[in-house]
Amino acid sequence: MNYLSTLLPASTEIFLLAMVCAILIVDLFVADPGKTLTYLLVQLTLLGCALITVATHQQGVVYLFHKMFVDDLMSDVLKLLSYLAISVMLVYSRSYLMVRGLFTGEFMVLALFALLGMMVMISASHFLTLYLGLELLSLSLYAMVALQRDSATATEAAMKYFILGALASGLLLYGMSMLYGATGSLEVAAVSDAITHGVQNKQLLVFGLVFIVSGLAFKLGAVPFHMWVPDVYHGAPTAMTMLVGTAPKLAAFAFVMRILVEGLQPLMAHWSGMLVILAVLSMAVGNISAIAQTNLKRMLAYSTIAHMGFLLLGVLSGDVEGYGSAMFYAVVYVLMSLGGFGMIMLLSREGFEADTLNDFKGLNQRSPWLAFIMLLLMFSMAGVPPTVGFYAKFAVLSAVVNAGHIPLAVAAVLFSLIGAFYYLRIVKLMYFDTPESHVPISIQPDSGLLISANGLAVLALGIMPGTLMSVCAVSVRQSLLLVH
Repeated sequence: MNYLSTLLPASTEIFLLAMVCAILIVDLFVADPGKTLTYLLVQLTLLGCALITVATHQQGVVYLFHKMFVDDLMSDVLKLLSYLAISVMLVYSRSYLMVRGLFTGEFMVLALFALLGMMVMISASHFLTLYLGLELLSLSLYAMVALQRDSATATEAAMKYFILGALASGLLLYGMSMLYGATGSLEVAAVSDAITHGVQNKQLLVFGLVFIVSGLAFKLGAVPFHMWVPDVYHGAPTAMTMLVGTAPKLAAFAFVMRILVEGLQPLMAHWSGMLVILAVLSMAVGNISAIAQTNLKRMLAYSTIAHMGFLLLGVLSGDVEGYGSAMFYAVVYVLMSLGGFGMIMLLSREGFEADTLNDFKGLNQRSPWLAFIMLLLMFSMAGVPPTVGFYAKFAVLSAVVNAGHIPLAVAAVLFSLIGAFYYLRIVKLMYFDTPESHVPISIQPDSGLLISANGLAVLALGIMPGTLMSVCAVSVRQSLLLVH
């Protein structure tokens, strides 16, 4: 009984894995063309995960499996947000995938396996566990991008993603092996202690750090490791694009925190310089390239690159305020992206993808409410007050200025102004252009309700951002104070 109680912090992961196996078997034996039972089981699994995470939360930091797994406030908050993101993605994508014959048991099981990988990454306190979670997430995403087998663009996107992803995993693994060679440990806290007390081969350590930052930059989609992002976002079916572009960013933030902040904090002088280059290049290339795009998914891909640059600014500020602002930015980015990709799926219909800018022309004449929701989402991405995107950018910029990186803050503001152009262009198309199509927009009631809640949440959190900001700040502070 005592042994079972020690497994309590990992009970969510155990429950999720058991349910994935059960759903696989149920889906195999129940003949249901609409996959209603499988869909309900998946949503109930996500609800069960949330309830278990809340019920098993403990004060402080709890380590399991010889310090390979950690349960703290930051991991619990990020996991709860990941369940929410996956649940929302499934609601948006249900009717979209159904008319394309892609709403299958495999799709939902792969989404849950990807979630399991994210959860392992979020709670990892050992390089092996981090890598295990990352590979479980990555392999699930590769398979999901390639799920539409008769589509040449989806297959091409999956091949690019797989090859470049394998290269990034190799870089990360090589960097971890160098850190192990220099410090003699793969445990995050032990690596930090070894570096603090001095290692014999400092050169090997810095070399390993370069490879690790390169691997992390690829997973975030930061320049110059961003080549896969536009192709995968454009080539994959929109439901898969939404999954690749939302919840994994929360896991990637946790990955950066666990490795760079908790494990390699003593080397901050080395990695902060690299993050400066990645952040500035990402904001520059992302915002400038997005202007030229006529495809909305490609535009959102380049905007993702720019947003990841902003997120890295929060991390390189090097204090708890900065890390809290980076976490807040990641959460807000996921909320905005869910709405953006959700809108593309809701306006799509059989044989038609609403993924070009022209498809949004005159949307206000066809559906004033959907145009208003899209306006809120675009304003938030551009950082226009009073939407929550403004406060996310403001929090990061405040942290950067307080850390003394004023030129970086100025550059970030200038690139945000460039970025505002392509977001506001969509608002102009919706309100001031004549529609190219007059086909009535039909949306499932649950999707319509959710997209409304999604858009209004962006506005409500912008008017009252304090609660979410304090949750992010407190969770990061507790995790870091108790770990060190």
